[in-house]
Order: sequence, then structure tokens, then C-alpha cells
Amino acid sequence: MIIDLHTHLWQSPDQLGPQVAAQIRARFADRPDRLDAGPIAHEAAMQPVDMAVVLGFRSHYLGADVPNESIAEYIQRQPEKFIGFAAIDPTQPGYMDELERLPAMRLSGVTISPAIQDFHPADTRAMQLYEACEAMGMPILIHHGTHLTAGAKLEYVQPHLFDEVARTFGNLRLVLAHCGHPWVDEALVLIGKHEHVYAEVSDLVSRPWPLYNVLLMAHQMDVMGKLLFGSGFPYLTPQEAIETIYSLNRFTHSTGLPTVPREKLRNMVERDALACLGLTRGHTTPRVRNGKPYRTGIQENSA
Repeated sequence: MIIDLHTHLWQSPDQLGPQVAAQIRARFADRPDRLDAGPIAHEAAMQPVDMAVVLGFRSHYLGADVPNESIAEYIQRQPEKFIGFAAIDPTQPGYMDELERLPAMRLSGVTISPAIQDFHPADTRAMQLYEACEAMGMPILIHHGTHLTAGAKLEYVQPHLFDEVARTFGNLRLVLAHCGHPWVDEALVLIGKHEHVYAEVSDLVSRPWPLYNVLLMAHQMDVMGKLLFGSGFPYLTPQEAIETIYSLNRFTHSTGLPTVPREKLRNMVERDALACLGLTRGHTTPRVRNGKPYRTGIQENSA
């Protein structure tokens, strides 16, 4: 089974906010097809995989919003194949109420991005979110977004900042997008240290040489079992990402460089990411208390 843990869906890049839309349009000026993340393009690109996580995207700081409602509607096209992760912006009032609506929307996880949502990972508002998600059994994918705009705050997304989060919420499933790039060494240490912290390889799969170095380091640190597959669609398709991973050892031909065992590459591509994240096949309803999702006792407007 192949599960793509990182795919996007939008009607227009404009939904990503003016800064991000301008930057990615310039980046892919010679390949405008790379910006087509509409339903038809997404369904076609996901043919090679068995399941795919579709991520929302929201940032009040950048004026970005791919509505969670649109993600919820889309995944119902193929509920046995698509899993929705809602974008939650913990800097905005009412986000806990939105979190409580996710089970009814059949959304199974959350994605956040401190760098483009303008908050420290240990901000009280974010800690409230982690506490609720842990209690609900809802995994969180941390979208780094460091390359999306000059406004992204690098100081808020360094992987070591999530060590406090993982120590505090030991049963919370966390996934570091892009293997924490550019701090991949920190990310590998973090996933090796904490049982329920993982990393996925989207974005890196578009740059084979850095990917080779990261996977070789992960192999030598014995943490390959904590890496998950993600393509980063539409920037790369799952087919392109898989081919890149399986051809990774071409760098070592006639060089004496060490290889990453092909079996470990295959295991990463075919790893059951849902099991790693505490989810089951099909849509997972988070745990509830007294008929309602757990609400933390921390006040939402705490500083």
C-alpha cells in the first residue's frame, strides 16, 4: 500500500494569499501546470497511490484560506481513498470551535504552519490545540512553508522547538513536513527521540541530491522507520516522487559513496502512515467525551 501523506487542493493559487501566489507563480512560470491543484488534476495525479491525505491551507497572517469545507466536500468523491486534514490557525479566535466541528466534516487530522501563521510552536494558544488533538486522537502535520514567501518566519519552525511539544504531549502524533528542511539533522534527531513524531519527504523529493543525503543520514541514524512518503502535489506528482526515491542510489555508481538499501526505500514508500498516525483505513472519527470532542481547560485567548 502506498499512502501519499502530503497533497494540496485549491481552486486557484490566489487562495494561498497574495505573497505565496506571487512567489509560486514566478517559481513555476515555465510550468504553469504545476499550479493546477483542482479536483480533476488531483484525482488524476493520485492514480498511482492507494490513499492520499489532502491538506487544507490557512493563514490569517498571509491572507490565505483554502476552506476546510472544500476539503471535506472533495474527499467524499472517493472516501475510501482520500483523507482530509483541516487547516487550523491557532492565532485566530474561535479555532477550538472549528476543531470540534471536524469529526462531523469527516476530517481526520490537522495541519498547522507556525512559520506562515506567525506563532511560536509553544505559544499557549498552540499548546491548547495540541492538548485537544491528543485527546481526540487527531494527528497534526506541521507544514514548514519556509520557502513559500519572504514573510515566513524561520525562527518559528526549527524542529527542536517541537521537542517541548512532544515531551508535553507524549501521545500526540506529529509529522514534520519536508523532513524539517533546512534543519534535517534536527528533524532526524527529534523523530528518533520521540515515539510518536514522524517526518515526511515532500519537497525534498523534487531535489534528488539533498534527498539522497537526508535518507542516507536517516539510514545511518537508524530512523528510516520513522520516515513517511509525501509527494507535495501539485509541485510534484506521486509518480515522479516514487521514481525519484527508487533511483536515488544512482549517485553512488562508480563513486564509492554509500548506498541507502533499496529495501528501506521501498519500506518508506509503502509504509502504513495511517497506522503510524493512529488512524484506520476509511475516515476516522476522533475520540469524544460525553458526545462532544474533548475541550481543553486552557482559555483560548490566553497569551
